Amino acid sequence: MEKRIFNNLMITGGCGFIGTNFIHYLFNKTDFQGRILNIDKLTYAGNPENMIEIESRFSDRYVFQRADICDLNTMDDLCSRHEIDSICHFAAESHVDRSIRRPSDFIYTNIVGTFNLLEIARIRADKFLLFHHVSTDEVYGSLGRDGYFTEMTPYRPNSPYSAAKASSDHLVRAYHETYRLPVTLSNCSNNYGPYQFPEKLIPLMILNALDFKKLPVYGDGKNVRDWLYVDDHCEAIWTIMNSGRNGETYNVGGNSEMENIQVVEMICDILDDLVQPPNGLSRRDLITFVEDRPGHDRRYAIDFTKLGSELHWSPRESFKSALIKTVSWYLENRKWIERVKSGAYQSWIKEHYGQNSKD
Repeated sequence: MEKRIFNNLMITGGCGFIGTNFIHYLFNKTDFQGRILNIDKLTYAGNPENMIEIESRFSDRYVFQRADICDLNTMDDLCSRHEIDSICHFAAESHVDRSIRRPSDFIYTNIVGTFNLLEIARIRADKFLLFHHVSTDEVYGSLGRDGYFTEMTPYRPNSPYSAAKASSDHLVRAYHETYRLPVTLSNCSNNYGPYQFPEKLIPLMILNALDFKKLPVYGDGKNVRDWLYVDDHCEAIWTIMNSGRNGETYNVGGNSEMENIQVVEMICDILDDLVQPPNGLSRRDLITFVEDRPGHDRRYAIDFTKLGSELHWSPRESFKSALIKTVSWYLENRKWIERVKSGAYQSWIKEHYGQNSKD
């Protein structure tokens, strides 16, 4: 199909991990010439400091607005004022452990928030180019030792987080079928890379290993995930947004199946090479197995044949090459790490944008 041209693109959750990387990717690595309105509620994982460089270099094409996607009137007003013609929707509560402790936040943000954005897009249907919804492979549930998730795999979510994302996926598809809203969807495997909040496995292990703290691994450590470098994911999303078929879902994978324990051991070995531990110690000795979490899916694996055959995308990075880049980024950005770990970035948010949102 003919490539879409985006003039006024709203990106929700653009101060979070993947949203941050996507905005950096658009401005630094593509021929995108439009304007971006970045909407983020700035909960604990949203860090507008990630965007200071972009705001400085592209002040004529980049605007940030602190807002909640669950506030329909505010979102409608922002879309009108900025003449939004397309939405790339990242904003979501996304950490499984938090969804187990407090599922209500996930239901409200991931389902009601997505519904609000779809309604706004529907009202503007005659001027609206695309609604792209970014989702997860967790909606498919858990695999056994063999097989892969495809776009035709039935949904079987096993956590409040994945159930809420599954619901939002269904809403997006329904708005296309019912109202002919132009949409594309992507379901990705586990992302890693720069700017990831340190509650997630890879940054948590990097930072703990740097400080010689215990490295907690759930269960027997043999849960399998397919790992996707965030830059590869950004390229896939942009490819889908530009050329994906209207109404279609595309799985995005990294072709990097690994047991969790293997990932942690690789991080230990990379850090031992880059930052030699004292007295001949090995960071692998810090690995500590802890009680498994409820509903912990055993294996995810993505078949992204459709994305490769239709749109000619494949990941550029191997897991090892991208993991070394990721570890190196955290080593080179100690100030960012300290501000996130100490909560100093939240004080910056309060100074610039008012009272913090709750966790």
